[in-house]
Amino acid sequence: MAIALILVTVSMHGQFLQTSNVKDSLAQQTNTSAQTEAKSPNGNINKKVAVVLSGGGAKGLAHIGVLKVIERAGIPIDIITGTSMGSIVGGLYSIGYNANVLDSVVRVQDWSYVISDKENLWKQSLADRQKQNTYVFTTGMTIGKRNYNDGGFIKGKNLAELFSRLCAGYTDSLDFSKDLPIPFACVATNIIDNTEYDFHSGRLPWAMRASMAIPAAFSPVRVGDKVLVDGGLRNNFPVDIAKEMGADYVIGVTVQGAPKVAADMGSTMSILSQIIDVNCKNKYEENLAVTDIPIRVNTTGYNAASFSHNAVDTLIRRGEEEAMKHWDELLELKRRLGLADNYRPPLPVPQNTMTMSTKRKVVAYVFENMTPYDEQFIREKFRLNTSAGDSIDAIREQQLTTSMRMDLFYQTAECVSTPEGDGVRVVLTAGNRKTNQAYVGLRFDNEEHAAVQLGADIPIRASMPLSADFMVRLGKRMMGKGILTFHPRSYTCPTLSYSFCRNDVDIYVDGYRDYNILYNHHQAEFTPLNFDVRHFNLKIGLRWDYVHYLDMLESSKSAGITLENNHYFSYRAEVNYNSEDNWYFPTRGARFKAGYAYITDNFTKLEKKAGLSDVNANWRMSFSVNKKLTLQPMVYGRLIFGNHLPIFFCNAIGGNSFGHYVEQQMPFAGIGNIEYVGRHFLSVQLQAQQRMGSSHYLLVRMAGAQQADRMNNLLKIKTLLGWQAAYYYNTMFGPVGVALGYSNHTKKTYIYLNLGYEF
Repeated sequence: MAIALILVTVSMHGQFLQTSNVKDSLAQQTNTSAQTEAKSPNGNINKKVAVVLSGGGAKGLAHIGVLKVIERAGIPIDIITGTSMGSIVGGLYSIGYNANVLDSVVRVQDWSYVISDKENLWKQSLADRQKQNTYVFTTGMTIGKRNYNDGGFIKGKNLAELFSRLCAGYTDSLDFSKDLPIPFACVATNIIDNTEYDFHSGRLPWAMRASMAIPAAFSPVRVGDKVLVDGGLRNNFPVDIAKEMGADYVIGVTVQGAPKVAADMGSTMSILSQIIDVNCKNKYEENLAVTDIPIRVNTTGYNAASFSHNAVDTLIRRGEEEAMKHWDELLELKRRLGLADNYRPPLPVPQNTMTMSTKRKVVAYVFENMTPYDEQFIREKFRLNTSAGDSIDAIREQQLTTSMRMDLFYQTAECVSTPEGDGVRVVLTAGNRKTNQAYVGLRFDNEEHAAVQLGADIPIRASMPLSADFMVRLGKRMMGKGILTFHPRSYTCPTLSYSFCRNDVDIYVDGYRDYNILYNHHQAEFTPLNFDVRHFNLKIGLRWDYVHYLDMLESSKSAGITLENNHYFSYRAEVNYNSEDNWYFPTRGARFKAGYAYITDNFTKLEKKAGLSDVNANWRMSFSVNKKLTLQPMVYGRLIFGNHLPIFFCNAIGGNSFGHYVEQQMPFAGIGNIEYVGRHFLSVQLQAQQRMGSSHYLLVRMAGAQQADRMNNLLKIKTLLGWQAAYYYNTMFGPVGVALGYSNHTKKTYIYLNLGYEF
C-alpha cells in the first residue's frame, strides 16, 4: 500500500525535458515581439502588474493557456510568483519562455523519464536501455555512511539536469528581482519547523526544484540547515509575496477543484487528493480576497497526475477558455494602467535558443566535488584541452554528465556552461557517490506462468572503476548471472561474465508438444572489445559453454535424438545498433543486430572436424505513416555451416521475440512455441502498429520464411506463412495484452497472454 501511494504521488508533478522542438515557435514569437509599442502618453508606468500561479501538478499546465490570453490582451507582466508547478511555469516565463514556447515545450516531454532517476541511455549503453525496459522497480541500497541528500523515492537528478539546461545563463546565484528579465519569487516549505521559505535569490533551477519537491516522493533540497519541500504545504497561491514585491494589481490563476464531500471519498486517489488540497489551503482565502482578477480554471476530470498528451492539450485549452471569460476585466485593467487598446508589450524570448549541436568555445574547465583521479579520468577520456581550441555543445554536455554517472558512479552530475569572455566556462559538478542499486522484474504469461527476476548493480571504486551486475531469475527457467565491467579511460569497456541456467523447455512439432528437455547450462565469456558509442555496440570475445542434460521426455517423433553433455569454445563477434524511440512500440528509428560465431570443442575443431559457423542477423525499420500508424518491415535469419550440429545449437523458431526460451530462438508470426527447423532459415515480416489513445496498441503481423538443411534446397521446401493480431496496453509495469496467431506450419490457432516486460 505504501509503495502504491508513493507511485501515485510520484506521478503528481512532472517537469520539462527538451527545447529542441520549439525553434519554429521561437521564431514566430520573435516576430510578434517586434511590433511597434503603442503606449499611451498617459500610461501609468508606476503601477505594476503581477501574475500569481498556484500549484497543482499536471493541472498547473492550465497556466500556459491563461498566459496566452494575458499576452493577447497586451497586459504587461512586471512580477511573477508561483508555487510548485506554478513556480516551474512562472520561473521559465520570467527568463523568457513566453506562453507559446511553453506550450511547445510541454507537448514534447517524456514525463515518465523526467520524474524518474533513469539515465538518458538512448544515447548510451544498449545493455542498460534493456535493463530499464526489464525491471519495474529500482531502489538504492546504502551500505555504510548514510547519504543525507536522500529522503525521497526519487532523487530528482533528471529534474536538476533539466532545470539547469532550461535555465542556461541563469544558473549562478542571482537576485531574482534584479537579475531576471521579470522579477520572480517562488515558495518552498522548511519541514524542520514547518515554515514558509520564499526564494527571492539563489540558483533559479534549485529554487524551482525545491518548490515542487513533494515529501517522500522527491528528495528535498537542502539550503544550510533548512530542508525544503513542496511550497504548496504552506502557501499554494502566493499573492501576498507578489504584494510584498510591489504589485499594485494581481492576476491570479488557481487550478483547485471544487471542495469535496464525503461521497467523493471513494478511492485511494480521491483521499490522497483531499489530503493534499486540505494542506494547501494555508493563506488561500486571504490571498484570493486581494486578487484583482481571480481566474479559477475548471480542471474537472483531471488530477495532478494527468500528464497524457490528451490531458495536456485539454488543460491548456481550458486555461485559455477560462481566461477569455475574463477578457473584459483584462481590458479594463489595461485602461486603468493608462495603456492604449492596441498596445502590445514585447513578448519575452529565451536567450538560450541554441540547438543541441550549437558549438561554443571553451575558455576553462572547472571541476567541483570530484577527486583528482576522477578529474584526470574525464580529461583524458574526452581529451579536454582549452589550449587546443576546445568547443562544447549540448550533446557533449550530456556525454560528460553521463560518463560521470556511469563510469565514475556519481548519483548526480551537472555540466553547466556559463558565458565568459569570448566563450564559455564549463563547470562539471559531481554529486554524491552512487549507491548499490537493486532491481525487481515481474511477468506472467500463459506458457511459463509467473516469473521473477532480481538484479543488483554494485559500483566498485578502484584505480580502474569497475561495476558488478548480478541477476537471478526464478520460474520455470531458472537463471543466475554475474557480469564484471571495467571502465578504462577509453570508450571500450571490457567485460567478464558467468551464468548458470536450468532450462525446462518444451519442444513442439507441427504445433503440438512433442517432447521436453531438462538441462543445465554453464556459460563464461570474456569480451576484451566492448565498444559503446551512442546507440551502437560492438563486441568481440571468447565464450565457454557447458551443457549437462538431466532428462528428456521422449515421444515417437523424438526417438533417436541423442543428447550429449559437452564443452564448447567459441569465438564471437556481434554488432548491435538501435535508434528506435521506444523499446516495445517504436514509431521511428532502426534496429540492426548481426553476429558471427565459430564454435569448437577444443578451440580449433568440433568432433575432430572443422568447427561450426553461425551467421545470424535481424534488421527492422519503423516508418510513421501518420501520428498513430507505424509500419515496421523486418528481415532476419540464421545460417549454420559445418559437419556436426549438436541439438543445443539447432535453429529454433516461435514466440514473439528473439532468444526468449533459448538463445538461438527466432520469432515467427503464427507459431507460439519452440519448433526446430533446418540449418538455414531466412524470414521476412511486416508489422502494422496502430496506436489508440495514448497507451493502447493494435498490432497486425504477417511473416513468410524459407528453411532447409542445405542451401541449394532453401527455395524448394514449402514456404512458411503466418499471421498474428495482438492488442497491448503499455503500463508502467510493462506491456499487458493478448495475441492471436495462425500459420500454415502448425495449422492451428494459438493464443498468447502476456503481462509485464520481457525477460
